[in-house]
Amino acid sequence: MWFNGLQIQHESEMYLLDALRKLVHQIIDNTSLITAILSQLRKREGVSYTKVTVKPVELKNKLHYQFAYFSGNKVTHQNVPSDEAEAALIKLLEETFRQAIICTPEADYQVLISKKYKVSILTKSPTKTQSDLAHNRKKTYVLEEGTPVPFLVELGIMNDEGKVFARKYDKFKQINRFLEMVEDVLPHLPEDRPLTIVDFGCGKSYLTFALYHYLAVTARRSLKIVGLDLKADVIEHCSLLAKKLNYSQLRFLVGDIADYDELEQVDMVVTLHACDTATDAALEKAVRWGASVILSVPCCQHELFSQVNSPVMEPLLSHGILKERFSALATDAIRAKLLDLMGYRTQLLEFIDLEHTPKNILIRAVKGTAGDKNKLWQEYTAFRDFLSASPYLENACRDLLPKS
Repeated sequence: MWFNGLQIQHESEMYLLDALRKLVHQIIDNTSLITAILSQLRKREGVSYTKVTVKPVELKNKLHYQFAYFSGNKVTHQNVPSDEAEAALIKLLEETFRQAIICTPEADYQVLISKKYKVSILTKSPTKTQSDLAHNRKKTYVLEEGTPVPFLVELGIMNDEGKVFARKYDKFKQINRFLEMVEDVLPHLPEDRPLTIVDFGCGKSYLTFALYHYLAVTARRSLKIVGLDLKADVIEHCSLLAKKLNYSQLRFLVGDIADYDELEQVDMVVTLHACDTATDAALEKAVRWGASVILSVPCCQHELFSQVNSPVMEPLLSHGILKERFSALATDAIRAKLLDLMGYRTQLLEFIDLEHTPKNILIRAVKGTAGDKNKLWQEYTAFRDFLSASPYLENACRDLLPKS
């Protein structure tokens, strides 16, 4: 039997496996894989999943292959770089599964592997087209629609089949955007010990649950996360949900950001929509903990609105709505520069589309040198003095900043 120039000889088991390896190599090398479905476990001992699907996805303009591992109603994903996908797929075929359907634009291949490693490869007419691949690349999310994710089901974002409810699609996109940003900062987090993360002002905790799921379930990192909020009823609801999902290292507490002193070291601080100077209180905590990563989406920046005073800017400041928006932008610029001065490299990023909310700027800071501190301090003080501002964060962190 011949397929794609490879001959199957039934008298040689090792040659049969070699032919299967060559088929996989051809498909991956030609980037012609549309999807693969692996099933029929060779043995159940030591294997937590019963099926694996593989498909190409495009992440940051680079080709990856997403391996989805199915265990009951739970699915975990691993995005494998293209140069590692061939070995990963062959390993699963040789060690774990006895059956596979591999779909390409030219043909579908049904692979059957006996208990004694005799291989049959049946070539069938193609059932999928390359357009499916283009669709997958265009619509790739960290958490994909069509794959049930337990916390998204419990929070009412998708149904039991993984279909995202239309009214919740913006929230689904927001969660994925947040996880993309988390994915970007993973290299900046410690790898030699469990992570400690605090989410200040966690609220209903959509993103807290997403963060735990991504790091603990998908990335398989050891960690503990604490969510803190002032609303006792919300915290009770989140605690019950964490218990139901068996998120054993996710705790929710009632408390104020400024008073929280349970931990001595934190690796990552998240603060999303903490109102006004509560954001600054969270940033101060993060800096003093020496957090490796800070992710902050500020909210209701009122502090500078009452402080900013510049005759040159009177045409702008005389209009309340313009003054409010300028004050919010200036507040975030000040926060970013202060974080740079205290040992971080800071970026201001669009969190979600402006059409969904005006509060869409995320401050992302990672430990590192942002430049010459004397120059940064001169830039900061010139801007601060021009606005006649006295920022909360500067006053709270005065001992960590250059002397005036």
